[in-house]
Amino acid sequence: MEELVIRDADVVDGSGAESYRADVVVDGGRIVSIVKEAAAAGCQRPRARRQLDAEGLVLSPGFIDMHAHSDLALLRDPDHSAKAAQGVTLEVIGQDGLSYAPVDDRTLGEVRRAIAGWNGYGDDIDFDWRSVGEYLDRLDRGIAVNAAYLVPQGTVRALAVGWEDREATPEELDRMRRLVAEGLEQGAVGMSSGLTYTPGMYAKDAELTELCRVVARYGGYYCPHHRSYGAGALEAYEEMVRLAREAGCALHLAHATMNFGVNKGRAPDLLALLDEALAAGADISLDTYPYTPGCTTLVAMLPSWASEGGPEAVLRRLADDETAERIRHHLEVVGSDGCHGVPIEWDTIEISGVGDPALAPYVGRTVRESADLRGETCWAVARRLLIRDRLAPSILQHVGHEENVRAIMRHRVHTGGSDGILQGSKPHPRAYGTFPHYLGGYVRELGVLSLEECVAHLTSRPAARLRLPDRGLVREGYRADLVLFDPGTVAAGATFEEPRTLPTGLPYVLVDGRFVIEDGRRTGVLAGRAVRRTPVRPG
Repeated sequence: MEELVIRDADVVDGSGAESYRADVVVDGGRIVSIVKEAAAAGCQRPRARRQLDAEGLVLSPGFIDMHAHSDLALLRDPDHSAKAAQGVTLEVIGQDGLSYAPVDDRTLGEVRRAIAGWNGYGDDIDFDWRSVGEYLDRLDRGIAVNAAYLVPQGTVRALAVGWEDREATPEELDRMRRLVAEGLEQGAVGMSSGLTYTPGMYAKDAELTELCRVVARYGGYYCPHHRSYGAGALEAYEEMVRLAREAGCALHLAHATMNFGVNKGRAPDLLALLDEALAAGADISLDTYPYTPGCTTLVAMLPSWASEGGPEAVLRRLADDETAERIRHHLEVVGSDGCHGVPIEWDTIEISGVGDPALAPYVGRTVRESADLRGETCWAVARRLLIRDRLAPSILQHVGHEENVRAIMRHRVHTGGSDGILQGSKPHPRAYGTFPHYLGGYVRELGVLSLEECVAHLTSRPAARLRLPDRGLVREGYRADLVLFDPGTVAAGATFEEPRTLPTGLPYVLVDGRFVIEDGRRTGVLAGRAVRRTPVRPG
């Protein structure tokens, strides 16, 4: 007898088609049968060792978070309710060109320092891996939800070239090609870049194109955080489209926003660019989060020249008064490339997390508010935070536009991604609320998307981008990564004031046919594993 039958569910199967009522049978981690309208037809209903009454609930595939920063959180916090409670059954990590594999002892320490604002320093983690395959093996010991990995181009460059702003030598480029190929052979689904973060930003297009050619040969995709989301946003999107097409590589645009005042109302320009490329045969998708503010680290705002050489070099420059004044001038007057070519507006920069508990009074305030309270300049506050917290502060950046958010999420190649940073005492609510906010806010309350459309954006579309043949749909033979939610009550609990509040209206979540959320509570089951997509090997 099968393990589980979910009775009388309203199935939204992820394809975009209309919902239907059915009994769904799960066994051995897969969907083994779907009996439509069983009760109404009066036919023999499927039986199983356990029956779950889903009357009034929608059954959908588990949600796929196409842009997650849970690289250490999955290991640090087996509960991982931040994502499991949202109905997320698969996260794509290794984002923005910086993560923890492949590394050697030197680069591991440098990367840990560089992205402490994303993931903490990791002092509580046993870093017993160095390669991509070893990191995926570590995930296989048991995590709350599944995870796929992107080879991080910035980490690869740090390993082969270092943190200097210079072109790679032919030998260094060959090593980067090998590192990317090895990561893909070991199970990565593609490659990410962070082209406003060091050292990835130091790569010229020719270098990136060569690495993307490797990705294309293995059937992966390129996921860039491109060179500007501000003054040069449209040109940066054009650059990525052109680069990926030249390399023959599939392209997935990370957190595809149009931010800052210069881009108000310009989402149609981006969508026209994408439509033209798609019509010409380009393979493009994108992800967004359903909020206006962004989230990153404070050190990411600095000009690239100030970050050359790695974290310790940054701290030395900040400690030197003359160099620090040059940094301030680029930030406040010129418009640093780290701040997307726009002069920084300190009243939009809210400190969301710090590593040093003594700096907690800064959290939840903008840099300008803290400066006014202390009778100091904004730069004095920012500089002190960076030095005392050794580059760890994370920030919210309040620079988005709601009309752009809505226009982009309607596009036919759109998928959902939280870009959720779980570090800090006051993180962005998207880390805990993205997927229920899509369903409750943009489907039920605003009607921006229909329920069937939205579920497709969050399930089958990302599964297709990841080239996972048995996920993203409610189909017989598919993995039983499933979510049951109440369409009338599902909502994000997380707010900017209380960002760690869990959502409501998602009582059941299954990963590999096992309940990780049951009756709205975390079960403690660690059913997640690394999702290794078998690469298409070069001929």
